[in-house]
Amino acid sequence: MNTEQTLSNLRSTLSPSDRMPLVFLGHGNPMNAITDTTFSRAWADLGRTLPRPQAILVVSAHWVTRRTTLVNVSNMPRTIHDFYGFPEALYDQQYPAPGQPDLAREVVTLLASHHAEEDEIWGLDHGAWTVLKHLYPEADIPVFQVSIDISRDLDYQLEIGRTLSQLRDRGVLVLGSGNVVHNLGAIRPGGKPLDFALEFDTLFADRLTGRDFAALTDREALGSLLKAAHPSMDHYLPALTVAGASDTRDDLTFMTDTIDLGSLSMRSFVFHGR
Repeated sequence: MNTEQTLSNLRSTLSPSDRMPLVFLGHGNPMNAITDTTFSRAWADLGRTLPRPQAILVVSAHWVTRRTTLVNVSNMPRTIHDFYGFPEALYDQQYPAPGQPDLAREVVTLLASHHAEEDEIWGLDHGAWTVLKHLYPEADIPVFQVSIDISRDLDYQLEIGRTLSQLRDRGVLVLGSGNVVHNLGAIRPGGKPLDFALEFDTLFADRLTGRDFAALTDREALGSLLKAAHPSMDHYLPALTVAGASDTRDDLTFMTDTIDLGSLSMRSFVFHGR
């Protein structure tokens, strides 16, 4: 199926809509799902201000694949508790939102050049449901996830975002969930923000504001600072997806722009049309 046919199918699947915003949330500690924090309150406030989507597509740091991009097409995505060592109350949490199989299959076709395939095993990992339960607590909006192909270079994720951007006019909210800085080995509970975390977080915000996305994907130029901020790239890539789906018609708003636990940037941002 070619791109023109895919777009035709999307138009029949979803009603036209005003252009949806793009959201990236720094999700941080899974306990934000069940505790009253600055972050959970900000997510709830954001959910009350966003236009109601017809469906939500989530790119989470916690679904990583290699040499393929998987799209979950299940009717009822399961709630995945992909963490350990937390209170039982966190494992008791469920987010019983329906899936959107028809749309998800169209996204597989849309991403055919990115080696996309259908998946019925995944569901909603904690990068998705811990924030969604604050954004949309009724769990009544269809939601599905798209994986990150970690074998590709950084600019590949910008390309994914550019391809997904056309969903914005069909009522789809593209939600990225990760962290602009994510170095678990450097965590210091109660400690002040580490220098490398502040430096990378500031650099990211400056380059994003200036739409210098090439600088955000230049591993050589970012050098040791990128390696310190992201020993693995999984939490960085969803931010690039959201950036890639934006364009010059969007305004950019930052929120929760703090460093938690010394080495986790909780910076979140929204691109919204003028």
